[in-house]
Amino acid sequence: MKYNYTGLDDAAIIQSRHQHGSNALTPQETETFWDKLWGNFQDPTIIVLMISLVIVVILAIFGLTPWYEGVGIAFAVVIATGVATWSEHKNEGTFQKLLEEASQITVKVFRNGSTNEIGINDLVVGDYVLLQPGDKVPADGSIVAGKLQVDQASLTGESEYVEKTSQPANAASNTGDLHDPHLVFRGSVVADGEAVINLQTVGDQTQYGKLAQDLQDSERDSPLKVKLKQLANGIGTFGTIGAVLIALAFMFKKLFLDHNLTLDTILPYLSVLANWPALFTDAVQAVILAIIIIVVAVPEGLPMMVAIVLSINMRKLLTGKVLVRKLLGIEAAGSLNLLFTDKTGTLTKGELQVATLVTGDCEHYNNFNALPGKLQELVTRSLRYNTIAVIDTSQDGSLKIVGADRTEQALLQYIEPALNTPNTENLEIVDAIAFNAERKFSAVRVAGDQSITLIKGAPEILLAQCTDYWDINGTKREFSTTDKLNEALNVLASERSMRLLALATSDVSIDSNSNILPAPLSLVGVVGLRDELREESSTAVSEAQNAGIQVVMITGDRKETAHAIAKDVGLLEKKEISDNAEFTSAEIEDKTDEELQKILPQLRVVSRAYPHTKSRLVKVGQDLGLVVGMTGDGVNDAAALKRADVGFSMGSGTEVAKEAGDIVILDDNFASITRAVLYGRTLFKSIRKFLVFQLTVNVAAILVAFLGPFLGIDLPLTMTQLLWINLIMDTLAALAFSGEAALTRYMAEPPIPRNESLISSDMWWSILFNGFSIAGLSIIFLKYPPIQALFHSDKAFLTGFFGFFVFIHNFNKFNTRTERLNLQEHIFENKGFLAIVGLIFGVQIIFTYLGGEVLRTVGLTMNEWLYILAFSCIIIPLDLLRKSIRNYLGYDPSLRQPIESNN
Repeated sequence: MKYNYTGLDDAAIIQSRHQHGSNALTPQETETFWDKLWGNFQDPTIIVLMISLVIVVILAIFGLTPWYEGVGIAFAVVIATGVATWSEHKNEGTFQKLLEEASQITVKVFRNGSTNEIGINDLVVGDYVLLQPGDKVPADGSIVAGKLQVDQASLTGESEYVEKTSQPANAASNTGDLHDPHLVFRGSVVADGEAVINLQTVGDQTQYGKLAQDLQDSERDSPLKVKLKQLANGIGTFGTIGAVLIALAFMFKKLFLDHNLTLDTILPYLSVLANWPALFTDAVQAVILAIIIIVVAVPEGLPMMVAIVLSINMRKLLTGKVLVRKLLGIEAAGSLNLLFTDKTGTLTKGELQVATLVTGDCEHYNNFNALPGKLQELVTRSLRYNTIAVIDTSQDGSLKIVGADRTEQALLQYIEPALNTPNTENLEIVDAIAFNAERKFSAVRVAGDQSITLIKGAPEILLAQCTDYWDINGTKREFSTTDKLNEALNVLASERSMRLLALATSDVSIDSNSNILPAPLSLVGVVGLRDELREESSTAVSEAQNAGIQVVMITGDRKETAHAIAKDVGLLEKKEISDNAEFTSAEIEDKTDEELQKILPQLRVVSRAYPHTKSRLVKVGQDLGLVVGMTGDGVNDAAALKRADVGFSMGSGTEVAKEAGDIVILDDNFASITRAVLYGRTLFKSIRKFLVFQLTVNVAAILVAFLGPFLGIDLPLTMTQLLWINLIMDTLAALAFSGEAALTRYMAEPPIPRNESLISSDMWWSILFNGFSIAGLSIIFLKYPPIQALFHSDKAFLTGFFGFFVFIHNFNKFNTRTERLNLQEHIFENKGFLAIVGLIFGVQIIFTYLGGEVLRTVGLTMNEWLYILAFSCIIIPLDLLRKSIRNYLGYDPSLRQPIESNN
């Protein structure tokens, strides 16, 4: 159709832009690199380290401690905060780039007397825009010519197409009424038709823009973030108090044990000025010891480790069609208790398809190629000619269907194999009756090789006029009764929620000006159409349920359709399902929050859903202490996506929904959501493994640092050595545990409750047992004369102890990476683990020869290294003994409950 619109000229465009603004949406506020860096510097563990750094720098200025110890602490702080900040900033930038690419839409607009294509952001109020099938409506406006069928699901949640027509002259419209028949709104998609619209509001003033701006609010902390804050605060407090107490114990040892002072002699000793230099030296050493304890106690590598693990898992998920926008969204997915999911496009394929064809003798054929030859010809003829669509088969064999609604598209795609072969029939349409809601049928009369009328319409209308039916051989057979056929159709409509359409023929001619059905009719068959389940949906839902996740389907469809889909996908099969399993939004809105909290554990289906119902259900779930997930694709879903602990936005959805979500499911597939849950649980386990490993290092180091002075060795490990241990253990251990395999057995475990401690009782058992064991072995190493005799000098002995302390913790990685007795379990699926363990051994040996005064090391002989290696591997059988005792007592740490056996 040709339209003659001059459109705005350059002067009018400038004036409109000045008066009303452009069509660009104000971007969502995002943190800059420096904002993220400042936020990471406010982490409690980093604050404690910064205070320690200031003290060490002051001591270094007065020559009381080596300068490189301050440099070591500063380096640890920079590494910990820098890696975490860079990782978060990089992944946020990746998402923003994808979002910008997705929003680069061009629009056909009339300007300066011609048609031009311009970017969507360049539109202004008053522009005339041409819309055609497949176009996204770029701004809010009224139709001035033509008519459209638009999909407003992204704004309203309603899946049915809405018809929009041109606005009568001088008619008034409510610019905010989404149901106005003459207005179209940004974010809608043109399903059919062609029209010109005059833009009335642009940018942030559109309904789409207002919804987007409403999302600028504070976010709820993820379960991991809450647990990490609690852990960091606890460790920081423990480390600070412990450091002060240990410093006091050190001074007590110096004064009362080394100098043999008593309460009676302490004051006279302090009154002698000559004793003050030694006293001051002891006090400085106590402060240094306290700082060492703090440096050791604080897991400064934790923020960096979390960032590394999240980033690595994000890249793995991206290969599986899952884009993680907010890194902590992965972990929240692993903790899910309750997941609200869309039906259309997530559990189902998102497109209407012919699921079956029922013949007059009640035979069912589930695909076109299964139809017998003659029946296949009749079905093809009935659908090829009785359609309003234009069918175009290109030379490359691809089928193009223009001007068809969803039903017509499904019917023609059903017979696509026949449409892709040359049409040898010599038939021409000579008359037609178009479909409308009153007559509920359409008919065409064809002539040529054969003169016949082809009818398509509601089964209840056509079957009442059918006297016979076509059998599989193309022969007419008389109907004795249609009761059996009607019974079969009722099952399809009620239990499988199919939309039914009958095909029939007649020898009677038609009149296009008449509404009369050309009876009698001969039934070809009844087609059942349905938005079919994805093949993997039932398995994925079952996997989520077995993982302890309550899955609730939310849909705009009617209750019967929702029930049928929920039953097919497995949501209504569990024995515990009660009368509180299915509700409409209207029924939910009639209930108080307290009533909803009582029925929520049994809820499985919400039909005829309102957008605000989703947000309310999320809030109710969170009030019960649950970790709640929500899927969505439209602007109307954005508020619920943002409120949820983890929002899964669909790849085919709106930019606003993607901004609001934490994770984008690129293939709109529920199976991808369960994959995100699996990786979330893997990530949580990786972080727990790192914590067990790192806190074991800390416990052992604190005990050695505390007991050393009482055993006659003031500093068994210097501050620089401990910083070195923390650095290689934090950085490289983070890499070692970040590559752990995502094991399917994790999906058989219950979700981690929001209020459960990050460190479980079995983890504490492992930390304390191995920490005290390593400390005990360290004391034996330091005080057992035969061991000291193995080294060629005192400096070599202390160097050997430094190497032993690193090596024994490196061996302890094997104990930490699995809760089971088989230390080789899936070890080769973590490709970097063995390489990193070997790298730590190599780096430690090399830096022993290069460390010199800074690391307080000297070169060792080959035999000395073999002694160290043999003594340090003792931790492996010790921990296997611990695990055997635990299993004998009947406790499974993965299920957090007693076990029958350890498989």
